[in-house]
Amino acid sequence: MAAPTTALHRRRLVLLCLFLGRLWKTKASQIHFSVPEEIEIGYIVGNISKDLGLEPRELEERGVRIVTRGRTQLFALKARSGSLVTAGRIDREELCAQRARCLVNFKVLVEDRVQLYGIEIEVIDINDNAPKFQAENLVVKINEIAAPGTRYPLPEAVDPDVGMNSLQSYQLSPNRHFSLDVHTGDRGTLSPELVLERTLDREEEATHRLVLIASDGADPRRSSTAHILVTVLDTNDNAPVFAQQTYRMKVPENVSPGTRLLTVRASDPDEGVNGEVAYKFWKISEKQSPLFQLNENTGEIATAKGLDYEERAFYEMEIQAEDGGGLKGWTKVLISVEDVNDNRPEVMVTSLFSPVLENILPGTVIAFLNVHDRDSGKNGQVVCSIQDILPFQLEKSMEDYYRLLTVRNLDREKTPEYNITVTATDRGTPPLSTEIHITLHVLDINDNPPSFSENSYSVYLPENNLRGTSIFSVTAYDPDNNENARVIYSLAADTIQGAPLSSYVSINSDTGILYALRSFDYEQFRDLQVQVTATDSGDPPLSSNVSVSLFILDQNDNIPEILYPALPTDMSTGVELAPRSVEPGYLVTKVVAVDRDSGQNAWLSYRLLKASEPGLFAVGLHTGEVRTARALLDRDALKQSLVVAVQDHGQPPLSATVTLTVAVADSIPDVLADLDSMKAPGDPDASGLTLYLVVAVAAVSCVFLAFVIVLLALRLRRWHASRLLPAVGGGLVGVDGVRAFLQTYSHEVSLTADSRESHVIFPQPNYADTLVSHESCGKSEPLCISDDSKFPIEDTPLVPSNFYK
Repeated sequence: MAAPTTALHRRRLVLLCLFLGRLWKTKASQIHFSVPEEIEIGYIVGNISKDLGLEPRELEERGVRIVTRGRTQLFALKARSGSLVTAGRIDREELCAQRARCLVNFKVLVEDRVQLYGIEIEVIDINDNAPKFQAENLVVKINEIAAPGTRYPLPEAVDPDVGMNSLQSYQLSPNRHFSLDVHTGDRGTLSPELVLERTLDREEEATHRLVLIASDGADPRRSSTAHILVTVLDTNDNAPVFAQQTYRMKVPENVSPGTRLLTVRASDPDEGVNGEVAYKFWKISEKQSPLFQLNENTGEIATAKGLDYEERAFYEMEIQAEDGGGLKGWTKVLISVEDVNDNRPEVMVTSLFSPVLENILPGTVIAFLNVHDRDSGKNGQVVCSIQDILPFQLEKSMEDYYRLLTVRNLDREKTPEYNITVTATDRGTPPLSTEIHITLHVLDINDNPPSFSENSYSVYLPENNLRGTSIFSVTAYDPDNNENARVIYSLAADTIQGAPLSSYVSINSDTGILYALRSFDYEQFRDLQVQVTATDSGDPPLSSNVSVSLFILDQNDNIPEILYPALPTDMSTGVELAPRSVEPGYLVTKVVAVDRDSGQNAWLSYRLLKASEPGLFAVGLHTGEVRTARALLDRDALKQSLVVAVQDHGQPPLSATVTLTVAVADSIPDVLADLDSMKAPGDPDASGLTLYLVVAVAAVSCVFLAFVIVLLALRLRRWHASRLLPAVGGGLVGVDGVRAFLQTYSHEVSLTADSRESHVIFPQPNYADTLVSHESCGKSEPLCISDDSKFPIEDTPLVPSNFYK
């Protein structure tokens, strides 16, 4: 539909430009028709297509239509037959009143020719109105001394028809005292007069009843009657006499109802009732009567309704003055209505070429306007204008017609439609104006590519998303319209880690919504780049690209992984040693854990979840160090079981636990004595392996103790020799030598009750630490035999020192 419409508008614009010069030079041709009034709707008045030289089917194609000035549409065009037919009730009397010829004028516009044809239709009168008296009953008072031949004017009948259909004659019912005389006025009006033929005698006959008949000249005739009652009065010498035979005045049409116009005065020299004068309208039309009011006592004439110069500019009426004795006098009142600027100009769009393409050339005609003001003179002179900011201007073409044309290029993307305000102002004082609004729609051409709101987009997607999840929506805006603005989205071809991009994400070609085709893992890759192309559907199509960066957000999907103490494969627990003599804060061991997540999800905190001896040990919140919270007592059990929980800070948080077994003992034999109690149930193979390990450790320990005993024996011997031979210098082995030896062969033991593998660790020599501290020496410890034998033990780590590094 869009293409034919556009082609049609283009053709119209071309033809309009071709005939533009012809329009203002050519006068409208006149075509004449006639039609009787009160004809039925649809009556064929004439064949317009024949008079225009067109075939009936061409009327619609060429845009032939009637142009009127806003009155009720009385006629219409039949496109199929090319006929002009009646479209409403046609009343000649309403249209033209008493004018001899009643002509209805309008114009027919042929758009493709850009030519106006004047149509003049004469409305033929039919006898659809009978003569009508203003009052059907009339009282005439006549003095009994009135002389024969005296004339008394009678009210006139009014017939709105014209010609032979109008009022043609009066007749009076037979009466020996009265006759009827009818004379014709200057304007062809018939005025009936009652003529006294014989002297009246009140005592003989006080009243006389007459019938006046008014008839038109049509066939068949129409008539109406008025009943006249003649009352015979006693002697009255003088009739009322008006000061002027004719009263004239001018009145502006905008006088308000109730405004006094003038006062007519009639004098009567008689005295008493015979000198009292009453006024009334004698001759006034039916349409004029509601407009004026007359004070019967003072003769003051005032407006009863508003006057309208455009409806009627002149009023004529007769006023009768009658005294109490029945004598009468008459005068004429002529009222001229002066035009005031009380009508706003009327503006009508006779032709509008909308919509138009946005690439039309300046000077293209957009519309034709007809301007009319019902006022006269300067009040009826009209000037039209539009807003200066619009790319249009008005030019007067012919008579009361203006044309609206472009003066600059149009851009639909900036202004898809124009609301043009046409202001018509007359030259009256004060001036009146009328505004009409013309909406001009601009058709689109594909002159704009789609555009994204951003040069690039960043999208953040939590990992572990569901397949098919909507990731993001890109929107490209194309300021064009319809198909030119319909955007199709696509992804540029690319590969990620050897796989095509289309296997990772897809895009809805209509909505621009990106979808994830797989579940992304933050630990696998953290971002990918996508190139989105937006292409419109114009001819030729236009496109643009935008880069979308997809960042994968880490989720708390990994529980903390405990690196130390390493959990044996048989799920047994490790054993840590803590001497009984340690001070509070002694570092027993350290729980080391990592989390594969990142950021807050990888922040770990440690807490003591369960302990066999509450309050004995404490765990560092952020370090995982297990330290003694108080000094160890003799009543504290040798075996202490601790459950340490490691928890991350994700939402929701994930955690892992490790069970530690701490052996509280001052010496290794104490540990060995209680190994069976620390042994956890397991399978037979694991128990056997553990037994071998324990035997091995015990053997090594026995050898070590034997060596220590030998060294002590040598020490005692040397001391004894020194007592016997004080002068003899030197010795076998000094205390420092023993200490160095012990330090060289110091070792750390970390056992599990039922481990499959050996957890006995023999680190490199550590010259900073020794096995026992000075404070642990007592009477039960044979190794501490003098103040010089001091083996301070620091917080010895249970794992190699380089582990923490």
